[in-house]
Amino acid sequence: MDKVFSKPIKKQFEFDESVATVFDDMLERSIPFYKDVIALVCDLVELHCKDDAKVIDLGCSTANTLLNLYKKSHDYNLIGIDNSEAMLENASKKINAYGANIELINGDITKVDLNGSDVIIANYMLQFIRPLVRDTFVKKIYDSLEVDGVFIFSEKIIFEDKTLNKQMIDMYYEFKKKQGYSEFEISQKREALENVLVPYTEEENKKMILNAGFKSVESLFKYGNFVTFLAKK
Repeated sequence: MDKVFSKPIKKQFEFDESVATVFDDMLERSIPFYKDVIALVCDLVELHCKDDAKVIDLGCSTANTLLNLYKKSHDYNLIGIDNSEAMLENASKKINAYGANIELINGDITKVDLNGSDVIIANYMLQFIRPLVRDTFVKKIYDSLEVDGVFIFSEKIIFEDKTLNKQMIDMYYEFKKKQGYSEFEISQKREALENVLVPYTEEENKKMILNAGFKSVESLFKYGNFVTFLAKK
């Protein structure tokens, strides 16, 4: 069970071993409708690509999305990329337990070769890419996709309306309290994520995607300040 922030923090948020060991619990208790979003992402992959498609999950963490895709089809060419060795160790254990054919790459997602992809997935990952290089990275994603390829990504967003933004943050904190997190844990995590997680508005995300060259981008799921997008090349 996630108790990472039950004690005073001494550093900014990192996807280290302490986080990796409880990450699945952290995701389910920190992201509204997390399992539903993963199911939606996998359904979208199934709708938009052939059985032997090359599917890359950027920031794959413990491989939840990849394993759900493997359950849908054993013919997908599934690749997960993450720069956290601890995350990939946990992912590897889960993959081996399922006997799944999934390739894991330990590397910087902004530098690893993504060429020839039919689908690229990034669940709650772009928000951790520094704004100064985020646009360039999204252009790399576009260039790496095959013709008619799709980019499916989920993000935490902010709102232009400052009052609404504050209300959504308060609503999100209430959600976390209902999941068993204390006010201390919530405040500790918020402090640890300061300047590490930098969200955009929904409109800023869409503009970034279209500027990269994608012909369309739509919001397919939205709850409070969490959105799942589908972009088509």
